[in-house]
Amino acid sequence: MEIGIDSFVASIPDPVTGKTVPAIERMENLLEEVEIADRVGLDVFGIGEHHRKEFLDSAPVVILAAAAARTQRIRLTSAVSVLSAADPVRVFQDFATLDLIAKGRAEIVVGRGSFGEAYPLFGFSMSDYDDLFVEKLDLLLKLRDEVHVSWKGRFRPPLTGQGVFPRPHQKALPVWLGVGGTPQSFARAGALGLPLMVAIIGGSFRRFRPLVDLYREAGRRAGHPVDALRVGVHAMGFVGDTTEAAKDAFFPGWAHMFTEIGRERGWSTATRAQFEAMCSPEGAFLIGDPETVRQRARAASESLGGVSRITFQMSSAMLETAAMRRSIELLGTEVAPMIRTAKGAMTDG
Repeated sequence: MEIGIDSFVASIPDPVTGKTVPAIERMENLLEEVEIADRVGLDVFGIGEHHRKEFLDSAPVVILAAAAARTQRIRLTSAVSVLSAADPVRVFQDFATLDLIAKGRAEIVVGRGSFGEAYPLFGFSMSDYDDLFVEKLDLLLKLRDEVHVSWKGRFRPPLTGQGVFPRPHQKALPVWLGVGGTPQSFARAGALGLPLMVAIIGGSFRRFRPLVDLYREAGRRAGHPVDALRVGVHAMGFVGDTTEAAKDAFFPGWAHMFTEIGRERGWSTATRAQFEAMCSPEGAFLIGDPETVRQRARAASESLGGVSRITFQMSSAMLETAAMRRSIELLGTEVAPMIRTAKGAMTDG
């Protein structure tokens, strides 16, 4: 199983002082976090894409390129690229260029986005939410597989055999499909034979098992080999020297972020009791000391019938810089090795 980190490059005010870390300092801290992740042997680092005040990740490929120049081994991916609101030609060119800079370490996770700001910002309508994604994913996959593409759609001028360059270092740029809880998205990923990245930010891992089974069955029916149907999980996670230290470092940023977002969506204020429930054995947070996190990751994999990758979304704790760095070190030096060597149903291949 691969173990990694996803970051939204959160930039939120300190709940005590009300002050926000300057953006230039937050970005430097983020790049140092990627360097640490590379040094301690983690497999992948992802950068999200949002177009909101709370996050500094509106141009993930730029951040990933900066990270590529400062790292040696770790794979670098989006988490996710909002393909529906982008030009697939430009997305492909950006990530092919990243792949050249990173010497073959680039990946893309594409999705429709969990926020809607990108759509009006780039001139698209939310009423075309799914149609945009289906069409643009079709074009992106053609661009991945062909140099000269002939293609026609509703939302972009046609291509009539133009060459799209540069080509990536890898023979085929890896494209994962990022999903939330929509059955059609799981079935689509399976039918296309794309690896699946499931965002599980609440509830329990177990409730996603029917959807993962749907993905695998759709892939089987489409004739894709089992080893192509990889399942990844993006989950809230944080590692501390003790479980209480991990919770205390992560909770304030998480509570602020989900309270603010909750106001927009009609949710109640995020509470410590809710947080503790998510950190329990039945919850979907991978937060605690190294042994607790290892056990929780194992349980998550078993609940879903085996997974290939788990990425920890830990940027909610960005205010605790020392704790963030320590968490990455513990994840790479103590948690990941134990997961990789554990016996049992820890991976889907």
